Amino acid sequence: MATLLYRLGRASLRRRRLVVAVWLVVLVGLGIAAATLKGPTASNFTMPGTESQQALDLLAERFPAASGATGTIAVKAPADGQLTTPEGQAVVKEVVQEAATLPGVVGAVDPYKSQAITPNGRFALIQVQFATGGDDVTADQREAYEKVGAKAEAQGWQIAPGGEVLNAEPEVGSTEALGVLVAAIVLIITFGSLVAAGMTMLNALIGVGVGMAGLFALSGAVELTSTAPILALMLGLAVGIDYSLFITSRHRQHLLEGLTPEEAVGRAVGTAGSAVLFAGATVVIALAGLAVVGIPFLTVMGLAAAGTVSVAVLVAITLAPALLGFAGRRVLPRKLRRAGDAPATGATETTGTTEVTEATGAAHRAAPAAEDRSGFGFRWAHWVTRLRVPVILVGLLGLGLLALPAQDMRIALPDASTAPVGSPARTSADLIREGFGPGFTGRLAVVVTSDSPQDTATAVPQVTALVQRTEGVLAVAPPQLDPSGRTALIGVIPKSGPTDAATETLVHDIRDRVGTVGNAEVLLTGVTAIGIDVSEKLADAMPVYLLLVVGLSILLLMLVFRSILVPVKAALGFLLTVAATFGITVAVFQQGHLASLVGLDSPAPLISFLPILLIGILFGLAMDYEVFLVSRMREDFVHGDTARQATINGMGHGARVVTAAALIMMSVFGGFVFLDDPVIKSMGFALAVGVAIDAFVVRMTIVPAVMSLLNTRAWWLPRWLDRALPNVDIEGEGLRAHLDKQPVNA
Repeated sequence: MATLLYRLGRASLRRRRLVVAVWLVVLVGLGIAAATLKGPTASNFTMPGTESQQALDLLAERFPAASGATGTIAVKAPADGQLTTPEGQAVVKEVVQEAATLPGVVGAVDPYKSQAITPNGRFALIQVQFATGGDDVTADQREAYEKVGAKAEAQGWQIAPGGEVLNAEPEVGSTEALGVLVAAIVLIITFGSLVAAGMTMLNALIGVGVGMAGLFALSGAVELTSTAPILALMLGLAVGIDYSLFITSRHRQHLLEGLTPEEAVGRAVGTAGSAVLFAGATVVIALAGLAVVGIPFLTVMGLAAAGTVSVAVLVAITLAPALLGFAGRRVLPRKLRRAGDAPATGATETTGTTEVTEATGAAHRAAPAAEDRSGFGFRWAHWVTRLRVPVILVGLLGLGLLALPAQDMRIALPDASTAPVGSPARTSADLIREGFGPGFTGRLAVVVTSDSPQDTATAVPQVTALVQRTEGVLAVAPPQLDPSGRTALIGVIPKSGPTDAATETLVHDIRDRVGTVGNAEVLLTGVTAIGIDVSEKLADAMPVYLLLVVGLSILLLMLVFRSILVPVKAALGFLLTVAATFGITVAVFQQGHLASLVGLDSPAPLISFLPILLIGILFGLAMDYEVFLVSRMREDFVHGDTARQATINGMGHGARVVTAAALIMMSVFGGFVFLDDPVIKSMGFALAVGVAIDAFVVRMTIVPAVMSLLNTRAWWLPRWLDRALPNVDIEGEGLRAHLDKQPVNA
């Protein structure tokens, strides 16, 4: 692999104009395709096979008038009792009439007929039925709905349209650009060169542009959830910058050793590029592995993010070498550039075009300068390996304490009560809770259906009575029948809110009770029931997926590092990272500790798919740092260093770059914490925290301490297994042998 990538790197530099032109054509072509083929994103989370989804499908077939999106307009009068006066009734009826005539609306229910008025005569609810599902409601229809009741508000009334129809795609604005800005600053500090930093950032931006354009071009044929492009953007930016950083850093190191730019970039792609390819493959496999869970929207999210990561890898091993060819020695800081401007004896070099002819001396490099081992990475490695036992104990204890809140983790789909303060959905939800209680924001719907109107008519009273006697039910609405009389829809209002544990219990209790009704099929659905079904299926799938990811990590790292203990250690470190990340995220987003620091005003259960998604992403990123650090340890050990010295060398050479890479990822992910959407906020926070823990605590502290403790045992592998495993040569041993065999003028 290393030899193949070495040749690819040199070829990319030699034909740099062609490589850049091809990528720009791809970017423009996909951009045009995205602009013309882009389809809408979905805000709903469907789950085929669940009872709630079966009920929705049944309603769409037999009762289409009730299968569209619903809205709830909360009305608050200026004073108690005002809703019962003639003047108040006139105001409410005018709002009802306005809502009923909105584009896309089938009808609006008068609260005086549905008795949706509080006893104090101050609050009322107007139910609005749309003809289409929430994802098919146009922006103009949604905007018109949000403006309902403007005349009443001018008279001192509060009119707050809400409901599932307001579920909209989260917007990506300027706040996350702060993360990219911080990443650029980190690159400048790391490289000490504006050219190197700018080239790395440009490389990553082209990659993420290609990936996102391709994703949006496919969105016309594949339904994307609203969070899928955000996740793809997060990962595409983060890994795109990091992968280019690793290759550029190794390229600069080879330049300082006296190699020509072409040879330096070839070796950089052959060694660091091998690590990039493998690390990217682990991320892609982990994300694509979400498909085994069998949840369609999660599969699409995983594949979308995996696609952008794949593009980032391809850009790093092809476009980065081409851009490095244009930069020449300008990727080095000015003082180092001047020190090395004179080419080796017999060699001629033109900066920027890099035309080199070697006539005498070593074929590929001059004598390297003495290595500086006084840097922080070497000092840190010496300290950690010397105090390895206390370091391991303190690290394990600290991560264990951080993981404690994870035992109380609850997952659910978010409801309007967690929406940003001041948003229409949040204003409506708060008004409903104030006047009617939390249960009115998470209504349930019981669908009763049979092959004959008589059977349905017989079953409806039985179902209604059973539901009314269920503990936790506040009220049951009169049934609505479809035109054929075969399907009935019964509204149920729980006492507790949509994400409360009591509501989850209520859903199961109702299903157990109504399952005994004969001659009719009874199904429970509604946004709240869907959220509970989705959360439970995801919770059931998480242990299986975690086992798959851990097993995969052990097999892949065994293949790369030719060791048994190194992969086991890496997998255990990954589990520590995941546990601590879950603990911190639960403490902040669910329990509310320090929530104001991330702009969160309403603690709530974690979004259902966050834990399983976090496992997949953190696995890939954890393996990134494991590969970049331990591959250098393996490289030096294979080439003759002692196990302890190889550990120190790996840390010494990799600490600065891994630190920069982690800070960049944390900056990119952290930029999304400033978005108002709580789902994206929690994803950005959890990923940023996970990267920080894995890079600085696990990989750069616990890993070298454990490697030092294991000594040569870390690299033990049974002979039979060594013969059975293919050699991927990630440390470049085969490449070095290949170069040593080349003639002087090769």
